Amino acid sequence: MLTISRLVADPALGLRVMTPELTERLEAEIGWLHTTELADPSPYVRPGELVMTNGLWLAHVPAEGFVDAIVRAGAAGLVFGLTAQMPELPEGLAALCVSRGLPLVELCIGVPFAALTRAAARIQNEVLQAELTATVHRGDALATALSRGSGAAGVLEILRGETELPLLVIDRKGRCLASIGCEPTDEQVRLAAAALNRTPPPIEVDLGSGPSALYLIEGAMGEIDAGLYCLEPAGRLGAADREALAQAARFLSLEVTKQQAVHAIEARFAAELLEMILSGPRRSGEVGQRLRAYGVPSDRPLGVFALASVAAPGAVGLPADEIAHGAGVFFAAHGTPVFTAAGSRDVVAVCPWDGTAEELTRFAGELSAEVRRRTAAARVVVGVGEIASGVGALREPLVRAREVCQVLRAQDGPDTATFADIATFRMLLGLLDEQVLQRFSEQVLGIIREHDARAHTELEHTLRTFLANDGQWGVTAAALHVHVNTLRNRMARITELTGRNVNRLADTVDLFLALAAETAGPGAASH
Repeated sequence: MLTISRLVADPALGLRVMTPELTERLEAEIGWLHTTELADPSPYVRPGELVMTNGLWLAHVPAEGFVDAIVRAGAAGLVFGLTAQMPELPEGLAALCVSRGLPLVELCIGVPFAALTRAAARIQNEVLQAELTATVHRGDALATALSRGSGAAGVLEILRGETELPLLVIDRKGRCLASIGCEPTDEQVRLAAAALNRTPPPIEVDLGSGPSALYLIEGAMGEIDAGLYCLEPAGRLGAADREALAQAARFLSLEVTKQQAVHAIEARFAAELLEMILSGPRRSGEVGQRLRAYGVPSDRPLGVFALASVAAPGAVGLPADEIAHGAGVFFAAHGTPVFTAAGSRDVVAVCPWDGTAEELTRFAGELSAEVRRRTAAARVVVGVGEIASGVGALREPLVRAREVCQVLRAQDGPDTATFADIATFRMLLGLLDEQVLQRFSEQVLGIIREHDARAHTELEHTLRTFLANDGQWGVTAAALHVHVNTLRNRMARITELTGRNVNRLADTVDLFLALAAETAGPGAASH
């Protein structure tokens, strides 16, 4: 960069430092050079400029007034050009500049200010060429790292060759994609991810140890999907560091976009495998092949889990893929291969298991606690299926694990359970084929739905509310904001249409199960 010391180092300029006490100021970057003979040039001098003068203003103002004016303007230093009329520096000028913290340089007679300007332009050109060359070389290195599959860690390694700055890459879901020069804590990762979800994202974030500069990383849709954090305040970064970090962030955007495409393919692959398992043993050969792609052997007993987060009152639950990631980290830490699939309501996990059913349940408790810790979820529930003897026997344990998971989500109580621990009507419905459940629901309630659509009534909603309130007439009428007599008329119409009377237990069971069958089938939980 352009500094006073670089100009002084050029012997052709004949410059001499007259304020050796201010050596550090000689290394400060200069914006440009400014020639003036005005008594008060402060309105025209820009911060960081090196002022050049022959001292003609001494006829109108003392040296103190001129020096104070350029110091007030933020000048980087003063070059005093000697002339035949003034072959020496004005008396006391050097001491005055030292007292004001302003570097003073003497320019010998016969060297014009234009020579300094040409030298400054040459230095600036050299700096720009060096920066351009560094940018090109860095770009080549970053592109090579990504093309070789080094990922975010490879990008940070390239930067490590230029700077000792501590760096980390965090995505919006709270995953640390890479770090170098630091070991981020869980709290730092959480704070970094939270900052990315703010609108607009800040340029600095306090991660608990002071401000950290943030460089945004965009994904395929132009949204902020991750951030490159430098654990130093932005104000302490030099121009070269800022350029290097900004360039790295652009290349990281390519990596994030690629990873998003990979994750989309993996999610589709996992969803297809989940559908195969739910279709039963007739596709066990294909299921076994796909499980082996995840490192899960098909010829050993398999443990089956279904996980879901439960949000605190008034809060929004975590996305299923965050739970899936937390589960994947847990299994990896145990050295256990696992297949995970994230759905809209839960996350399925299948892993080899040679232990007992009791050990599987204890393992599920550890899984719940660790995923809750990693995701900061209020609660993570885990439904445990029976140990499947092989891929052909996966369907029933999977369905049961998912139904247990949904029961745990809806109730206060334990965070883990097996089918034997929680036996409800949902368990029975979950074991039936989805088409059977749909036909049963339509046979019982189809005529009500047709009536609602044709007459713009709300009989199905009325029935659902009535049963949800345990058949209490007054409570249901209040919930629907209608008179009790209006509610009785609606229920009578339901009896007339369906042939089922809510005053008879068997008929009430039919109506209740028909409503529950809409969401209790195995397919309902897999979409």
